Amino acid sequence: MNFPLYIAKRYVRSKSSQNAVNIINFITFLVIVIGAAALFVVLSAFAGLKTFSLSFSNTFDPDLKAVAAIGKFYAVTADEEEKLKQVPGLASYSKELEERVYLTHQQKSHIAYIKGVDQYQNATTGVDSTLYMGQWDLENQQVVAGIGIANLLGLPVNNYRSPLIILAPKPGTTSISQTTQPYNQLSVVVSGVYAIETNLDEKYVFAELPLVQALLEKDSSLVSAVSFKLGPNADQQGVSSEIREILGQKALIKNRQELNSTLYKMLNTENLATYLIFTLVLIIALFNVVGAIIMMILDKQLNSKTLFSLGTTIKELRRIYFIQGILVTGFGGLIGVLLGSLLIWSQLAFGWLRITPSLAYPVEYQIINVIIVMSTILVLGVIAAKIASSRVSRKLVA
Repeated sequence: MNFPLYIAKRYVRSKSSQNAVNIINFITFLVIVIGAAALFVVLSAFAGLKTFSLSFSNTFDPDLKAVAAIGKFYAVTADEEEKLKQVPGLASYSKELEERVYLTHQQKSHIAYIKGVDQYQNATTGVDSTLYMGQWDLENQQVVAGIGIANLLGLPVNNYRSPLIILAPKPGTTSISQTTQPYNQLSVVVSGVYAIETNLDEKYVFAELPLVQALLEKDSSLVSAVSFKLGPNADQQGVSSEIREILGQKALIKNRQELNSTLYKMLNTENLATYLIFTLVLIIALFNVVGAIIMMILDKQLNSKTLFSLGTTIKELRRIYFIQGILVTGFGGLIGVLLGSLLIWSQLAFGWLRITPSLAYPVEYQIINVIIVMSTILVLGVIAAKIASSRVSRKLVA
């Protein structure tokens, strides 16, 4: 049997003759448990918030999107469309055309984007699942607006007597003074209202692609982007490469993370900052481990002298207290993670903590968070135990 490990386990289980030492050891162990549980709960909560935040953009954004490499628009020929249909792993694709427009309704106005989409848009992105009221009907000059736009302009649903007026600047190089009307005008009826999140709800009005192409005076082959939905178990990199070969240099292929790079960076930065803050708290807490081990060294000084007299080396004595420190921090971290897991599982099962009466606070149980917490605790525990065990010297046991 490993002699230092055997003695260290006995020291962990045994109580000291000094009551103060027992209290210090108990408080140290409790601090480790609470710190590990708190770190695990916070990481799980941020994982849930990240998934919850990305769920809005994931509903709106496709798996892959081909945007214009130069300018706003590019052409997709019929031959390229046929080649896209034959790409393995590609479930569907949808063409779209968007441009900034001026919206007006009953003396209220708002600048937003009109997004013309074809009949495959809902199958490619599932954006119709965000419908808040009305119907997702884009035929016969009908549109679907965000709830933010509907509130700003006071838009009714299916009211043909009070249409929404859309104004789009005419393309070309002619100056405004040389033309009688520098914009195209379109009257539409709101068939439905979608709700995703504030920025998107105030940004887009969805319409039929041919209608928007006519409003913007664009050729039927011109698009601002093509959205792609991947099939199950599809290789994203492989599909992206094939699409790039078909469309050439005129389009850039982006995945969801690249489409929302700012959001991903913000969420990752917040997660890292929170982890570092709680790790700093754990570092401060593990100073108690150093103090507790030093108190144990002083309390077991006579035992150390006896072991030294029996032939135990200084290196082995230091290893005893080093292992003791690792056992205390490791066992405390494990209990803390188990306690944090119970809290997370109870939140997932019962939703006892709620943001609103109908929305439970989002959390997510991830094995990677267990590994992060235990690794952090053990690394800090090793450092603390190393510092404390170095106090054992020949002078102490002489």
